[in-house]
Amino acid sequence: MTADQVRILHGNTFVVSDARGDIEASATDPTGLFSFDTRFLSRWVLTVDNQRLTALSTDDLQYFEARFFLVPGTGTVYVDSKQSVIRQRSVGNGFHEELSILNHADEPIDLTVRIEAACDFADLFEVKDALKKKGAYATQVEDGKLILRYQRETFVRATVISSSEPCQMAEDGLTFHIQVEPHGSWRTDLDVALSVPGASETGPSLLAWQAFRPVRDMAQDLQHWLHEAPRLECEWEPLRTSYRRSLVDLAALRFSPLSAAGRSLPAAGLPWFMTMFGRDSIFTSLQVLPYTQELAATTLRELGLRQGTRIDDFRDEDPGRILHEMRYGEMTAFEERPHSPYYGCADATALYVVLLDEYERWTGDLDLVRELEYEARAALNWIDAYADLQGNGYVSYQRRNEETGLENQCWKDSWDSIAYHDGRLPGFPRATCELQGYAYDAKMRAARLARLAWGDSAFADQLEQQAADLKRRFNQDFWVEDGEFFALALDADGSQVDSLTSNNGHLLWSGIVDDEKAEIVVRHLLGERLFSGWGIRTMAVGEGRYNPIGYHVGTVWPFDNSFIAWGLRRYGFKDEAAIVAAGILEAARFFDGRLPEAFGGYPRATTKYPVQYPTACSPQAWSTGTPLLLLRTMLGLEPVGDNLVVDAALPMSIGRLELLDIPGRWGRVDAFGRGRVITRQRTELP
Repeated sequence: MTADQVRILHGNTFVVSDARGDIEASATDPTGLFSFDTRFLSRWVLTVDNQRLTALSTDDLQYFEARFFLVPGTGTVYVDSKQSVIRQRSVGNGFHEELSILNHADEPIDLTVRIEAACDFADLFEVKDALKKKGAYATQVEDGKLILRYQRETFVRATVISSSEPCQMAEDGLTFHIQVEPHGSWRTDLDVALSVPGASETGPSLLAWQAFRPVRDMAQDLQHWLHEAPRLECEWEPLRTSYRRSLVDLAALRFSPLSAAGRSLPAAGLPWFMTMFGRDSIFTSLQVLPYTQELAATTLRELGLRQGTRIDDFRDEDPGRILHEMRYGEMTAFEERPHSPYYGCADATALYVVLLDEYERWTGDLDLVRELEYEARAALNWIDAYADLQGNGYVSYQRRNEETGLENQCWKDSWDSIAYHDGRLPGFPRATCELQGYAYDAKMRAARLARLAWGDSAFADQLEQQAADLKRRFNQDFWVEDGEFFALALDADGSQVDSLTSNNGHLLWSGIVDDEKAEIVVRHLLGERLFSGWGIRTMAVGEGRYNPIGYHVGTVWPFDNSFIAWGLRRYGFKDEAAIVAAGILEAARFFDGRLPEAFGGYPRATTKYPVQYPTACSPQAWSTGTPLLLLRTMLGLEPVGDNLVVDAALPMSIGRLELLDIPGRWGRVDAFGRGRVITRQRTELP
């Protein structure tokens, strides 16, 4: 994705174009009109009298709407055009464009306006991997509409293009011969309708033409979304900017599975991951619980609906396992990819139980807890019966789908993210440390739910005993004595994979760390090797694979830091949590309030600003949720029974802060705080 690309999205549909509004997709470029993992337009190019247009400005009106101000190309720096062109585009279950041409001259003008249109109907996986299509294309003009069609056996997709003004339609586009009066204007409305999978996700031949949703409805929906969220009052303007940006991006990333009856969950990110993810949707739902609870409820229901039921090596599926990723495209339909759904992650299953408990703590919704009792018990059973690949009581992973399955099935899922101090890669199965923390947390939280909602105190006692045993063994087996931190993982032979990483912070969040070890872990997290000044690096300086711009081996991930800050608060290190929050929120200023997926791990004193990392997703869900979770952490918001406890520890730079009308089982309450924590300090190791 380049900086001059314009992205608009709504629900399950998005458009990526250049600054002129044109779409010219290449084999591996995620530009075009996409819905449910299929590209429905790969070419949409406007010319006036055979001239391409020059962009004067582009207005990002809303996440679902953009306006392009253009003039016919002059070929020179000096622009003195007698015509201007405005394209106003909106996405909402389709594609709508208002095309206007203005004549600024004293005489009428005759123009030939042309829009070239085409579609490759590429599956998103085909775009990523530059793969060739296997089906057949057809193009026809019928009843004043241009119909683009693709079919491969029972898999059928189509795009229908129409105009409100008369035009010549051909298989390669639309042509208008127009006259514009002096100081007058001409306009046409262009509509692109698309077919998507029908109500049954198992029938790729079932199609549904989606009606376009008016812009006014989408605007009203956004205003309602913002109105329902807590109101932030803050003396530090950058935080206000990040807060609103996060709420708007979160609204944009709402994804409605076909079975969800209009309810939404967080999609992972634009453009590659506009779909349901287990880990990403769960983490984001956790981040935003103090602001909206509907995303968590839908995430729990929809992931539970698709919970694993069988042993399936192609999909890495087990009974009780929560999915990693769900796709709807051609390659999935023909089982050339396993994403129908694919289950290759080792953390989402425990995190599912964590989310269910945290959701109940905020909402008091025991009905949903009882409704999902079977799913929660099945997830807990997966931890013991299927995730313990070596019989040593630890969750570990090893892919069974060697062709397309993920090698690393933890959140740091790049190929080199799990490595020894000297840079060697361990074997399989791999038991990363945070997986054990998530399993511990899931058992402790499920014990609470078993007593509260399921009426099974014996099961609760059993879970607490298992959790206590896991915590005891973990603090022995993963503790690196000569470095005094927790190993990144255990190798297949039980050896400690001894890199120092940010995973230690996730252990604090889960509560698996013994109290007497917590302080030294915190000192590592805030020490120079891990803390850059902007945030905590994924891997410490000095490790064999450390790279400040390596994906999971030295960059700073905002999402990662938000959960680490939450973990610091759990163990009482609220000033240290404020230091982490301050670094990330100050970095957000350099990204116009929209935190990226990751940024460089260079020391703050070296760069003076966070170094951009080339990432494909913008916005990205758990980066969008990061300022929201950091706000919760700084204010010390914790539900206790029917009350919300507030224990603020804010960075000095933020000054006075108010978060008003926080929703939950208590109705709506307000939280207040004032900055007092010096955030430029650095905690050194002895």
